[in-house]
Amino acid sequence: MIPFNKPLITGEEDAYIRKTMETGRFAGDGPFTELCSRWLEDTLGCSRALLTTSCTHALEMAAILLDIAEGDEIIVPSFTFVSTANAFVLRGAKLVFVDIRPDTMNMNEMLIEKAITHRTKAIVPVHYAGVSCEMDMIMKLAHQYNLIVIEDAAHALMSKYRDKYVGTIGHLSCFSFHESKNYHCGEGGALIINDVRFVERAEVIREKGTNRTRYLQGSIDKYTWIDIGSSYLLSELNAAFLYPQLLLADSIQADRLRSWHTYYHALEECMHDNKLMLPAIPGDAKHNGHIFYVKVENQAVRNGIMSYLKQNGVSTAFHYVPLHSSAMGRRYGTFNGADIHTTTESERIVRLPMYFGLQQEDIHYTARLIKQYFSV
Repeated sequence: MIPFNKPLITGEEDAYIRKTMETGRFAGDGPFTELCSRWLEDTLGCSRALLTTSCTHALEMAAILLDIAEGDEIIVPSFTFVSTANAFVLRGAKLVFVDIRPDTMNMNEMLIEKAITHRTKAIVPVHYAGVSCEMDMIMKLAHQYNLIVIEDAAHALMSKYRDKYVGTIGHLSCFSFHESKNYHCGEGGALIINDVRFVERAEVIREKGTNRTRYLQGSIDKYTWIDIGSSYLLSELNAAFLYPQLLLADSIQADRLRSWHTYYHALEECMHDNKLMLPAIPGDAKHNGHIFYVKVENQAVRNGIMSYLKQNGVSTAFHYVPLHSSAMGRRYGTFNGADIHTTTESERIVRLPMYFGLQQEDIHYTARLIKQYFSV
């Protein structure tokens, strides 16, 4: 059986966790949290990186930082994970969904301006499969209309847009270290702050609304409750698990990109025969090999090929059911304009096995099965 995902283990995690156990420091913001944060800041070149318990919590922190309130509108794609929406709905916002581009499955930047009203507070682009959205236009619109951009970069650590790392372009961004991601600690995330005006308050929100960070820095002699917040600190055990993976980020990414390109070349002839479509990578995007998917004609073909692969020992998955079609999406949001691509394209996706250490023969076996399915 070829699994759909196999969580990364570098072999060094045990040693780092033992170091944490020897220190007796298990709660958040210890030495390994500091090491991970510094790695993110130095590698990405961001103003501040704050580890969180999940990307979901990083998004929720961003919503609090923006003082999102009843009546505010947030522009998001409908083709995304529920956390992208929940973070803002929890603060009382209305979601304004826009259609996606069929080539990248990302928010269509050409449709954003039509969705902006006087109630719009933020734009939340989601970099699907680690492929960057068209950030130049999104940031231009944000500047023109005085909006905040929060990048949902859950898939995209180490991806680039032009010469910049994804997650360093918007005012804020959020990464995931869930076990399904390229680098993980089981469950974890990070809030990336590129606009320095948010740094101090973000530290307060992350520490349950207290000024404990300043206390630990020695700038005050006691700490107290000064803002709203919650417990968003990642455990030191998780940070210790994550750190050796970050140290090997380049080699991990190289391995995944090798698998991604092997899939692409093995299936390219099917694309020429119009049997399926392969991922499209815009010229200004450098992705990180997070997901390899194919698109088939429709939902019926998708179900058929997934069943065929499963019967032959290959585990696959489709992806998000568009949020605007869910009961909660209809309750808390509206779709701006026509749903031309979001639903139909989401029903065509089949995600193939992708993980660090995926064997080349397993990729070729999967590709042969796909070709066999279409030759019947």
